[in-house]
Amino acid sequence: MSKTKRIPLEILFGNPEKASPKISPDGKHFAYLAPLEGVLNIFCGPADGEAKPVTHDKGRGIRNYFWAEDKKSLLYVQDRDGDENWHLYQSDTAGSTVKDLTPLPGVQAQIVGTDPRHPHEVLVALNSRDAHVHDVHRLDLRTGKLTLEVQNPGDILGWLADTQFQVRAAKAMRPDGGTELRLLDGGTWSVFMSWGPDDQGGAHGFTPDNNGLYVESSHDSDTTVLWEMSLDGKTKKILAKCDGADLGGVLTHPTDFHAEAAAFELDRLTWTVLDEKLKPDFAALAKLCDGDFQIVSRDDADATWLVLYNRDNKAPSFYRYDRKSKKGSFLFTTRPKLDGFQLSPMKPVKIKARDGLTLQGYLTTPAGLAPKNLPLVLDVHGGPWVRDAWGFNPEAQWLADQGYAVLQVNYRGSQGFGKKFLHAGDREWGAKMQDDLTDSVHWAIKEGIANAAQVAIYGGSYGGYAALAGAAFTPDLYCCAVDIVGPSNISTLIRSIPPYWEPMRRIFDLRVGNVDTEKEFLDSRSPLFSADKIEIPLLIAQGANDPRVKQAESEMIVDALRKKGKPVDYMLFPDEGHGFARPENRLKFYAAAEKFLETNLRSGRKAVSA
Repeated sequence: MSKTKRIPLEILFGNPEKASPKISPDGKHFAYLAPLEGVLNIFCGPADGEAKPVTHDKGRGIRNYFWAEDKKSLLYVQDRDGDENWHLYQSDTAGSTVKDLTPLPGVQAQIVGTDPRHPHEVLVALNSRDAHVHDVHRLDLRTGKLTLEVQNPGDILGWLADTQFQVRAAKAMRPDGGTELRLLDGGTWSVFMSWGPDDQGGAHGFTPDNNGLYVESSHDSDTTVLWEMSLDGKTKKILAKCDGADLGGVLTHPTDFHAEAAAFELDRLTWTVLDEKLKPDFAALAKLCDGDFQIVSRDDADATWLVLYNRDNKAPSFYRYDRKSKKGSFLFTTRPKLDGFQLSPMKPVKIKARDGLTLQGYLTTPAGLAPKNLPLVLDVHGGPWVRDAWGFNPEAQWLADQGYAVLQVNYRGSQGFGKKFLHAGDREWGAKMQDDLTDSVHWAIKEGIANAAQVAIYGGSYGGYAALAGAAFTPDLYCCAVDIVGPSNISTLIRSIPPYWEPMRRIFDLRVGNVDTEKEFLDSRSPLFSADKIEIPLLIAQGANDPRVKQAESEMIVDALRKKGKPVDYMLFPDEGHGFARPENRLKFYAAAEKFLETNLRSGRKAVSA
């Protein structure tokens, strides 16, 4: 282990050496992602043999793929330069043919599901009829034929097939901003369950007999709970719940689809085992490797599992686990060259906001340095309706490796901590949500961790907005800011959302503000209209093809700052979207950001008003 040499950016932000392993449904083949001529592609081979590349993508690389149930097809989705119009592609295990299964310009494919009893079929949702909504089609992998299965009535957000591989449920948006779970019977929809705007809910699958659903709901609870409910409404029972944390996921059997375990995450990932048969397996997995584990792939016989172990100071590691022997063997780590460096620990922390709300966060401090009086980077997550989590984080390691403390905070409005915490962020962009970030910086200063004159704010998407808002609304707190694909004008952000987000428009009305009736309110929360208050240096980076936060969002504030002679560096990537997928672009950005922070964070502010 080296405590002195710096981690090269290529090791942290270049392509992983291997990633995302998956076993075929029959257990005979093994696939993973790896670079081919510098671009991530799918490699495949016999489960006990050598893998070879079966795709030859030369663009942004493949990141999402899965096995078809025909046991000989690998399917993956790919867009063009970040436009998020995903196409579904098929490759055979030999790599002799690659087909675009949805060759429809400007159309986005969403995978609804596969089923072992229908090995040659995939249910895929396409917005080919209407750009605003996705209809379900049945795709025949043998012929490539697409057959319309169910048409979207105009408000459905997601689809669910039953255990006979028939679309029988859907989640829809209500006009009041709530949602409802509908059932389809004989061509007619009926409402099975509904949630108001302040509640959360949805379905995780049908029960094996098709007479019930596994439902996630916050009815009668602050956090979401996993229920099993009969379709006739006569019986229901709670399967799993956790105080303080929403349901984080459900593990289901690969062929009969019964719920086996439920995941929850407060500060770390934990599992509630529902199937007694799995308890010895989970006990064995807990001993196999330290860290938080997830089962990422399994064969249809349920004999072999591929398991991911996530740790804060190691790159993600994968193991092959044999259920019969209850033993596991190491497969690979994504970035083995990191083993030659000492990585920094990430510690869960709790912070009190000024109104008494408890914020769950994570603090990473440089390995080998006392966490005292350090330059601090407040790294703000995007979304905003997602969350930060414990584990390996390349950005946190990169920043800590430069000698900075890194604070990541689940501010109000973050998802996963119950509906009260989520909705405490409603209409609070740039206000109480931003206050939580401010209070977290003051906490780090008061604890002696951070030097008050050396604080930077950094983030992407909503985190980029927060970086701009921090510079504009609390100009004395930070000495510099980094914004990656962040909106500067909330009104133009909402008006330019992709058409297929239109059914969710009411959520923006309730949680952010109504763009049609509250322009003055939204302008007051938009950094663009307070650009004259920004005095600190900014670095802004943008993908030209971003469908969520358009290029104009960055260029409006860059122009406003430059007209006033304010310091701003601007990086535009013509072949990227909402984030930077190409390793050469990532390396270019992080090299620039590293230099920017060295110049502007290390020097700090001359005047401090904490």
